[in-house]
Amino acid sequence: MEDSNQHPDLNIELNDEVAQGVYSNLVVISHSSSEFVLDFIRIMPGMPKAQVKSRTILTAEHAKRLLMALQDNIQKYEQHFGEIKIKEMEPIIPMPFSSSSNGQA
Repeated sequence: MEDSNQHPDLNIELNDEVAQGVYSNLVVISHSSSEFVLDFIRIMPGMPKAQVKSRTILTAEHAKRLLMALQDNIQKYEQHFGEIKIKEMEPIIPMPFSSSSNGQA
């Protein structure tokens, strides 16, 4: 997310379990005045329930940095592989987590 030159002494470790990753096909985003919460969810066809597989909590500043990094990476991806086409958007379903929830997928 950030330029690795800004932290030349930072050694980031990735253990085998985390390296496997978690598949998600929906993210619900909510926020308060101080943080953003990203709940990554896997929805399976024909299943009436879906589970949150991972939750990431970010400061507002880091959420904006994530947005900028995603924009940059999507632009690079599309330059290399072509435009990402989005099928018909399904309506955003409000999630009843809290009164400050502003969910988006």
